[in-house]
Amino acid sequence: MRFFLLAGLLSLPLHAQTPFALKPNDRVVFFGDSITDQRLYTTFAETYVATRYPQAKISFIHSGWGGDTVNGGGGGPIDVRLWRDVIPYNPTLVTIMLGMNDARYRAFDPALFDEYTKGYKHIVAVIKKQLPGTRITLIQPSPYDDVTRAPLFAGGYNQVLRRYSDFLKELAATENLELADLNTPVVAELTKAFQADATAAARLIPDRVHPGPAGHLLMAKALLLDWKAPAIVSSVTIDAKRKVVLEETNTHVSEVRSAGHGISWTQLDEALPMPVNTSDPLTALALKSSNFTEALNRQPLKVQGLSAASYTLQIEDQRIGSFDAAQLASGINLAELPTPMAEQAALVHTLTLHHTGIHNARWRQLQVPLQKHSSPELLDALKALDVLETALVADQRAAAQPKARHFALIPN
Repeated sequence: MRFFLLAGLLSLPLHAQTPFALKPNDRVVFFGDSITDQRLYTTFAETYVATRYPQAKISFIHSGWGGDTVNGGGGGPIDVRLWRDVIPYNPTLVTIMLGMNDARYRAFDPALFDEYTKGYKHIVAVIKKQLPGTRITLIQPSPYDDVTRAPLFAGGYNQVLRRYSDFLKELAATENLELADLNTPVVAELTKAFQADATAAARLIPDRVHPGPAGHLLMAKALLLDWKAPAIVSSVTIDAKRKVVLEETNTHVSEVRSAGHGISWTQLDEALPMPVNTSDPLTALALKSSNFTEALNRQPLKVQGLSAASYTLQIEDQRIGSFDAAQLASGINLAELPTPMAEQAALVHTLTLHHTGIHNARWRQLQVPLQKHSSPELLDALKALDVLETALVADQRAAAQPKARHFALIPN
């Protein structure tokens, strides 16, 4: 049986194809403290969405502020933060990750916990009142690293965060909100990494609070999986002997033909792989310690019925690698290889970083510090940066659009 992704399906809502939480034309605001302010798990999540759903036009605003609690912080009291950094964007979905600072890095304190629960409920109430219909994802706080270094007190600080997380689980159930756990799976993966390489694992969350990029990649995975993100980029199975396509998912294969003693075809995928910097040792450790690839980045290619012992795979005249016939019959994961599609996805991520950097500069260096100024020059500067960011987002979406690629398997 052959499976086809019909072009007409692209006009349907995402939930018609998958239970993924985000929908076409969604506007997502990431709200939180310094861990969100790092703009790493958030930009990884944005790039995943841009590359996996290139037609969906989902927008992202990154509104984390270092030091924030449920009462606010350096960016102002919580109501200032909400009215300035969330509500004006009219989001259709808001994520909230707070708690790391609220428990004050010490043993569980009932008074602090009470303050947290009241403050968090206030945030949810304001969003629900001012943005009716907006979905909310409560994010259980990311880990404090009590794995690679000894806890500072009995039980450790992460156990305190887990108690805060339990409250969020209850609140999500009571208020009918979405919930994402960025603690439990990351702790498990940190533990596995520590068992493999204790020194390197300690660098995944170098100060025990703020993960590096590899740690944020694991956090993004956790968020995306709780949003029910799909694993498949595309999937193809070809019978080389009969020159027929046996299976195609999220792609369209055409022009299957003999190429010397090999085979060639054209493939138009409907998505790109998630760009991952596997040359970075910490990222490689994170991948090895997690199910990231299996859960989010599968692009299987199977070619059966090959007659030679081994073949070189070329895509767009770019040599990808050599594989024996048995490997190709059982399947290789293109998402793990240096393909033109991976290069295209890396460009998308670069543009993600560019537009979020422009937004952050506009917000943190002009809008907030100069909020009492009303000069025309300031308004012109803010408008110009808005125009630039809009252009960068358009470039990002254009860069994510599918391209037909010519594939060839050439006998070695």
